[in-house]
Amino acid sequence: MTQNKCIPSHVAIIMDGNGRWAQQRNQLRATGHRAGLKAVRKIVTYAASIGIKVLTLYAFSSENWKRPSTEVSALISLFMYALNREMKSLNKNNVRLNIIGDISRFSYHLQNMITNAEQLTQNNTGLVLNIAANYGGRWDILQSAQKITAQVVNGEITLDDITEERFASQMCMYDLPEVDLVIRTGGDCRISNFLLWQIAYSELYFTDILWPDFNSTQFDEAIKAFNTRERRFGGIPTTQEHSC
Repeated sequence: MTQNKCIPSHVAIIMDGNGRWAQQRNQLRATGHRAGLKAVRKIVTYAASIGIKVLTLYAFSSENWKRPSTEVSALISLFMYALNREMKSLNKNNVRLNIIGDISRFSYHLQNMITNAEQLTQNNTGLVLNIAANYGGRWDILQSAQKITAQVVNGEITLDDITEERFASQMCMYDLPEVDLVIRTGGDCRISNFLLWQIAYSELYFTDILWPDFNSTQFDEAIKAFNTRERRFGGIPTTQEHSC
């Protein structure tokens, strides 16, 4: 990483292209997902080494259930494998793991694995690693609205008490820094229902690199691009230098 560059506090990545990576090599899509897991290990390690505070990875969207059942099963099996294999390493490296999303659709065994992994790392003070699993931005907003509505119905708050801050407090990652930079690999230029509320003023970076090939060099390129952006958050341009 080039010195004297602004390192974003919170980076979110849409890890796209595993299936196409495998198809280009005449291999099964599941092989691409396994290669993608190797890329995850490298990027998590690199993110921690350069001082990123929060890394959020889009692993399994709420729409991924529409994929062929064999691929869904392979994805979930890989998720379980990763939880089982990586937890000790994450804990040893002071990484705190959070799983964001509606985990109620997962098996009881997988839900237990998620709970145990989060509890194991909950006191770690290094990189916060959020894995979005069965996550959708619309679901996140909806479940916040349901919680706020219940508070009104129960007389805990009034309609006038509903502010952006209170609404956001019911959403995933409410206690973490806002997302500074969103990276999407694989060549598509869309958000795909990812963190719709949380990325309102995030910088977006799209690359044609398929996720299994995404490495520290490409990560540096994304951060370099981030450093060229002037973040105004709805305000007017200034002559001040870029700041995170």
